[in-house]
Amino acid sequence: MSKTPPLWKTFLVFLAPMMLSNILQSLFGTINNVYLGQMIGVDALAAVSVFFPVMFFLISFVMGRSSGATVLIGQAWGAGEPERVKAVAGTTLTIALFGSAIIAIFGGLFSRQLLIALATPADILDQASAYARIMMVTMPLTFAFILLTAMMRGVGDTLTPLLALSISILVGLAATPALIRGWFGLPRLGVASAAWASAIAGLLTLSWLVVHMRRRKHALAFDATFWRCMRLDGALLRKVMRLGIPSAIGMVVFSLAELALLGLVNGFGSDATAAYGAVNQVMGYVQFPAMSIAISVSIFGAQAIGRGNADRIGAIVRTGLLMNVVLTGGLVALGYLFSRALMRLFIVDPAVLELAQRSLHIALWGSVPFGMATVFSGAMRASGTVWIPLSISILVVAVIEVPCAIFLSRAIGLDGVWTAYPVTFGAMFLLQMAYYMLVWRKRAIRRLI
Repeated sequence: MSKTPPLWKTFLVFLAPMMLSNILQSLFGTINNVYLGQMIGVDALAAVSVFFPVMFFLISFVMGRSSGATVLIGQAWGAGEPERVKAVAGTTLTIALFGSAIIAIFGGLFSRQLLIALATPADILDQASAYARIMMVTMPLTFAFILLTAMMRGVGDTLTPLLALSISILVGLAATPALIRGWFGLPRLGVASAAWASAIAGLLTLSWLVVHMRRRKHALAFDATFWRCMRLDGALLRKVMRLGIPSAIGMVVFSLAELALLGLVNGFGSDATAAYGAVNQVMGYVQFPAMSIAISVSIFGAQAIGRGNADRIGAIVRTGLLMNVVLTGGLVALGYLFSRALMRLFIVDPAVLELAQRSLHIALWGSVPFGMATVFSGAMRASGTVWIPLSISILVVAVIEVPCAIFLSRAIGLDGVWTAYPVTFGAMFLLQMAYYMLVWRKRAIRRLI
């Protein structure tokens, strides 16, 4: 009889491709920003940075739905019910495509007005509007790609999303500079080059993904059964939404808080906005592993519940916390060690470089308690417990993050906005851990599907 491998090894086999996938996903945006900052200038970077919180706000909706769908898919897969897996996936994808079509129409009509409302500096408004319009019009591609790769992880597949994102990166590497410089007879598109490159990469990668999944007979392949499931099943949709809406609300609350903080940053001028964009790129890389760990905890927990082994969740949480200390903590250390070199990837102006490096030093360490908090909330989400973790997150954002950023920005300037991040993440970690330890783990856990 073969020996069962330690949980941390199983965790790493599942986590490594997903973590690399999330890093590659962010890398596409980073490469585009490097091209913009180095080939066009700091104003181009600032123009793209303005749209970052808006993009996060929009992605929140599909990520929320994918969170709910992944829990149900994980439980159905753990219980050995592939038909239920496709039923959940088909319903979720249908509603997501409908929502993204509405966003595309809104973005095509009102992207400029939206950026004006965000107090975008006048010297970058035209460039930011052009970029935002294309990103929003092509949102159905973005939604479909994110949702498909997320649902694949629910059935234990983290390698296919990695392959798909690798293709996207390669296409982006070629398309963005070609559109900036007008190579191969292409038009020069300026800041909009990054948005068009993203759209081209998304279309080509999705096309490959559909064909590849059919050939490999993937559990979520677009076969006849899946197409029959591409409808709004009321009962399944209610379960997906019951789990997904709180997750989406949580992400929206964070994105609204980010918009508020961006408004504070914009008040310090376009140099501060450019520094904000560069710092957020690095923070994204550090936090993606933390978020990958939380997703892994949620999926492992859901599959354990589907198999009737809910008692394994405690070990899963401990493994997730350990991974967070080692991986996220290690990236934080590297971020401090190479902070100046990292900022130079995006910024050439010496004054803006100094500003960005100082901001990174203030905020970066908060990624570790952020990761710890998401491990606890991910474990609770696996069982369908979503509203209390959400309430904790909203409380922290509303009572601590935004008031702290406003007060400190008036007291000590731009540094005060960045100080609000580690303060918020520390409080969130303590509260999520307290609820998990004192309340949640004492409850009975049952399957949702």
